[in-house]
Amino acid sequence: MPSQTEKNPQKQWSLQDFEIGKPLGKGKFGRVYLARETKSKYIVALKVIFKEQIEKYRLHHQLRREMEIQTSLRHPNVLRLFGWFHDSERIYLILEYAHGGELYKELRKTSHLTEKQAATYISSLTQALAYCHEKHVIHRDIKPENLLLDHEGRLKIADFGWSVQSRSKRHTMCGTLDYLAPEMVENKAHDYAVDNWTLGILCYEFLYGAPPFEAESQSDTFRRIMKVDLSFPSTPYVSAEAKDLISRLLVKDSSKRLSLEKIMEHPWIIKNADPTGTC
Repeated sequence: MPSQTEKNPQKQWSLQDFEIGKPLGKGKFGRVYLARETKSKYIVALKVIFKEQIEKYRLHHQLRREMEIQTSLRHPNVLRLFGWFHDSERIYLILEYAHGGELYKELRKTSHLTEKQAATYISSLTQALAYCHEKHVIHRDIKPENLLLDHEGRLKIADFGWSVQSRSKRHTMCGTLDYLAPEMVENKAHDYAVDNWTLGILCYEFLYGAPPFEAESQSDTFRRIMKVDLSFPSTPYVSAEAKDLISRLLVKDSSKRLSLEKIMEHPWIIKNADPTGTC
């Protein structure tokens, strides 16, 4: 199906082009289904969004931006958006199908990942974000629920709902509480470095099973983020190198956070990450 779409990007898709299978997930504004394109038998995920919800929450601009950004990205660790169509009530996004589902579910099953798994995922994410940043795209909402795994266990960034294409600093507060960088909590201007901060949060969560600044209340979480109140539980399975990488990413001054290039050169990544990106 991708080749057909790429050969003819103007193709007008419709629901008649697909056989709809089982539901894969449910979001705030619609559902995702397994689907097969009838001619090519190509398996995809069909995200169905209700126009009524988009109008109610005034998300036209955000959805259009998400669609435009995701369609323009071509990277092995970014979920493809092949095309879209709509009818009177719904908008349909034709997405790459990630057989392994959400990384979040994987993390909940095992409570924490091995250093090899964690390093492989962080390495894949770093490469995908470096590609996005080159295209002037800041993701701003990297979290386990937005990361999917394909049939080989390769990580895919899936949700670009909060991403922006920007060459200048942004001021919108968005993203998910536990993963917000201090500059976003303080409503200050922010840039690409918010994604680098999130890599530190994720690395910690992958290894310890919970984000580092989790607290009883939203205000306590905010306070811990602004203070960078970081501590490492004593466990034999997290190495000093892993803690070093996390500490270099969770730095309040965004200009002093480890760059994506330097993450790839970090001893912990070099030692543990699988270069094929599969776990």
